[in-house]
Amino acid sequence: MKNLRRYFVAGLLVWLPIAVTFLLLRFVVGVMDKTLQWLPPSYRPEEWLPVAVPGLGLLLTLGLVLLTGVLAANIVGRSMVGLWESVLQRIPIVRSIYMASKSFAEVVLSDSNQSFKKVLMLEYPRKGIYSLAFQTGTQLGEIEARTGKEVISCFVPTTPNPTSGFIIIVPKDDVVELDMQVDEALKLIISLGVVVPTWPADKSGELPLNMPAKTAHQPAAKD
Repeated sequence: MKNLRRYFVAGLLVWLPIAVTFLLLRFVVGVMDKTLQWLPPSYRPEEWLPVAVPGLGLLLTLGLVLLTGVLAANIVGRSMVGLWESVLQRIPIVRSIYMASKSFAEVVLSDSNQSFKKVLMLEYPRKGIYSLAFQTGTQLGEIEARTGKEVISCFVPTTPNPTSGFIIIVPKDDVVELDMQVDEALKLIISLGVVVPTWPADKSGELPLNMPAKTAHQPAAKD
């Protein structure tokens, strides 16, 4: 029975990722194929193709996004985007959702800052317990002036859903910058700590890697 269970689990580990990947891609392609309904009936692929070809909507969506980017990158496009945003900012509920989504997209997708580009390790929620975090901001102005320390803002994600979590402000000296990439850290978080990224063995000679200095005095051991 133990061997049978082991073989069954091994089979699941092969087929489950394939099934999830297939279903997710089929869902995404299916949603994007609905963009074909925006075309006039005479221009839709089903009118001039003998069979339905999945994925044409994906090409249309990618082309539309690329064209939008080209238009938004010039002066006229930026003016149109600014006008559109000024209209949305006058609508109470829509304004909050739109501006929050735009700010998040700019942080994640922009190459002009270091947000979500570094994986950090810090002692949270208490000393002696370590959590993974992503650097989201530096040069925090008033916070640094009032604390008298150089601090950074960190996003501590939850598991298995890394889109939720906590924003905490931590002194820069109290965090450790890890070698792992952001996608590797996300895999570790989503898998509940099961999928651990590989780390070169030659790095072991560098341990400990600039661990924050302990500020609390450790009591001496009693006889």
